[in-house]
Amino acid sequence: MTSITAQPGIMDIALYQGGQSHLAGVEHVLKLSSNENPLGPPPSAVTALTQAAAGLHLYPSTDHAALRAAIAEVWGLEADRLICGVGSDEVLQFVTQAFSGPGDEIIYTQHGFSMYPILASMAGATRVCVPETDRVVDVDAILEAVTPRTRVVLLANPANPTGTMLPDGDLERLADGLPDYVILVIDGAYAEFAEGYDGGISLARDRANVLVTRTFSKLYGLGGLRVGWGYGPSAMIDVMTRIRQPFNLSVVQLAAAEAAVRDTAWLDTCIALNTVQRARLTGALRQLGLACDDSHANFVLARAADSVEADAAEAALNADGILIRRVAGYGFPEGLRITVGNADQTGRVISALTKWREERVA
Repeated sequence: MTSITAQPGIMDIALYQGGQSHLAGVEHVLKLSSNENPLGPPPSAVTALTQAAAGLHLYPSTDHAALRAAIAEVWGLEADRLICGVGSDEVLQFVTQAFSGPGDEIIYTQHGFSMYPILASMAGATRVCVPETDRVVDVDAILEAVTPRTRVVLLANPANPTGTMLPDGDLERLADGLPDYVILVIDGAYAEFAEGYDGGISLARDRANVLVTRTFSKLYGLGGLRVGWGYGPSAMIDVMTRIRQPFNLSVVQLAAAEAAVRDTAWLDTCIALNTVQRARLTGALRQLGLACDDSHANFVLARAADSVEADAAEAALNADGILIRRVAGYGFPEGLRITVGNADQTGRVISALTKWREERVA
């Protein structure tokens, strides 16, 4: 019997499960399970990473000044209000760890990103899950759940795994309705895919209790490097920086991310491809009798009639060497989250599902 015990909340954490990468007996798998960029990273980022590799014997900068300056320049932000992390997940960890603890509450929504309850438990805070309405965040449900113990609200917009999002007016109403002691965190991992949306930056610029986060893992195609950033009021960033490891990002991470954020032409190409193929995939799924909401991200959540039909659809895709993500853990046993690929990949998904549907009807 050991007297060593974990801190409160840690043993409540269920291990995170990433998207599947392999299929038994399939050599060349089409992986559409992790919302990765089908075009990969910008060539400019690969070049920058390769060149930076010559300096692997040197410690990276502790202040991420060059990367923060690049982000500030491209997005029209103030560099001293930015913080960088190992993916946006680490930035989310900074804010929950710095501003909540045992006795406090962290609010997230019914179908919210599965890291949110994990982050709350890591901080030792009480997890408060509020319902959504038709797979969309319910602002009133969040506001009704706020108590004097609430410290953080975690909200993905666009949301994962639904792809739905709150319009700017509702997002502003939420920010206005929260007490000033509650931090609203707007997780913008998929913000760049939503046309005309600034990811909550305007709210974070003008309010003392709003933080927005972004990642280089999705649009920028750097999921294998893990880089993200957050933007918020200077006082909040100052507190979070005090718990950030000084060398949390390597020289190659910093170099590749800086090149990627400056390569706006590449990003425009990726966004344009996603917009076209997302609409194509959505239309085809609906024609095949698979319900799906309009997605504002780089994936579509298809909903079968039930889990049995979803199992059959997934099996048909797997038989063609295609991996998608089942999202029963998010409250959708009937759901299949499908990453938007390039034209050929999208056609392959549609063809496999069309064949499956025709065989079921026959």
